[in-house]
Amino acid sequence: MSDTELTRLDATAQAELVATGEASPSELVEAAIGRADAVNPQINAIIHPLYDEAREKASGDLPDGPFRGVPFLFKDLGAVLAGHPLHTGSRVLKEFGLTAPFDSALGRRFADAGLVTIGKTNTPEWGILPTTEPVAYGATRNPWDLDRSPGGSSGGSAAAVAAGIVPVAHANDGGGSIRIPAGSNGLVGLKPSRARVSLAPYAGDTMSGLAVEFAVTRSVRDTARLLEWVQGSEPGDPYAAIPPARPYSEEPGSDPGNLKIALLTESLTGDGIDPEVAEAARRSAADLEALGHEILEPDLSVADGPIDLYQTFITRWAAGVAETAATIEVVIGRKLTADDVEPLTWKLVERGRRESGADYLFAVTQHQALSRMVAAMYEGGIDLIMTPTLADLPPPLGTYDDSGPDPMTAMDYARRIATFTGIFNATGQPAISLPLQQSAGGLPIGIQLAAPIWREDLLIRIASQLEQAHPWAGRRPAAITID
Repeated sequence: MSDTELTRLDATAQAELVATGEASPSELVEAAIGRADAVNPQINAIIHPLYDEAREKASGDLPDGPFRGVPFLFKDLGAVLAGHPLHTGSRVLKEFGLTAPFDSALGRRFADAGLVTIGKTNTPEWGILPTTEPVAYGATRNPWDLDRSPGGSSGGSAAAVAAGIVPVAHANDGGGSIRIPAGSNGLVGLKPSRARVSLAPYAGDTMSGLAVEFAVTRSVRDTARLLEWVQGSEPGDPYAAIPPARPYSEEPGSDPGNLKIALLTESLTGDGIDPEVAEAARRSAADLEALGHEILEPDLSVADGPIDLYQTFITRWAAGVAETAATIEVVIGRKLTADDVEPLTWKLVERGRRESGADYLFAVTQHQALSRMVAAMYEGGIDLIMTPTLADLPPPLGTYDDSGPDPMTAMDYARRIATFTGIFNATGQPAISLPLQQSAGGLPIGIQLAAPIWREDLLIRIASQLEQAHPWAGRRPAAITID
């Protein structure tokens, strides 16, 4: 099998080649490195190559996990392995040369699964924006259109998977940062339930549970198999998700039943939606009806309700940014200044420091009330909520420019494009983006499905049914050469 053929396979298929002796871990890793050498200069997804370390690990004794020998990438934010760079899109930490002092729980679980890390991927500064254009490392480009954003904050990981470098990569999500890059790059992106995947020992529940860790993949079966391996709490976690009823790897191909699915195509933050994106969601709704499911269109006027989803979200987000600033100050041994970070980052640091603990707790309380409102939809007979993943097509690079008089204008566009994703960080529900549609110009359009809390099993079943009925594995990014 040629290197090109190897890099087109999903992680499960690559692992099967290793298990049967048809390919070695070293062959898989060399194919991935060769692919990275060919395409990374075009897309700037990998910012820390770890090729020599990967070659050494692939030629040694690897753990006998489900993905033994499969090449992998870590996002440069969140889960880590000891000794790897940890710069979080930050110029300050890049100049400082920070490396991770010890493994995170998730980093160790990825390694125990047999995955071989070949590098780390680009991320916006501190993971703030749904694009990947940090000053520290420059912009990552979307493999489907090199002038467009790959999304964020896991844009480097998603671009690398879409470009065929690796079949799966680490990602995390505090407002859409798994699902938005998945939707922008034609991938599967599952945001697990709150506390499904441990953040230990570096964090307990980031921003009171807004952020979760996992991955972006090419196939539903990879998502299921990887989640099965890495899910579960660690000692000292502040709380845990209810364990699955059975292994997630048993869910693909299982009958989801005839479901009632609520279709939402109106912005939850009062912003506009690209008509092409909304129409794509309606096409997928029709596909679900053809599979025997019932589509409903309820009036969910969150934008007009008593809870200001955006402002309460920003209160929590700014607090998290201010906390990050305080942590970095401890690491580098001095106070940060506005010259150390990007304009939007500093604006959020200032807001996070200015608002009170009461402001923060009020925002959390508002989101808990919102969680009960959304849970009532499910209790009332809805099985899933369906939306476009993004409110727009992947925007041109530079759209999130924060260099003007008010850096928060970048966040205003983020509010618009992430209108359907941030709500499920606030509620803690699992949600998945699937590459079901494409624009008239050939750009990926992700479709999001959200399940009740802890029901990743249901999402995997319906995602697998859609993948079988409307397969996406044969689609290739138009802006780079695969062969």
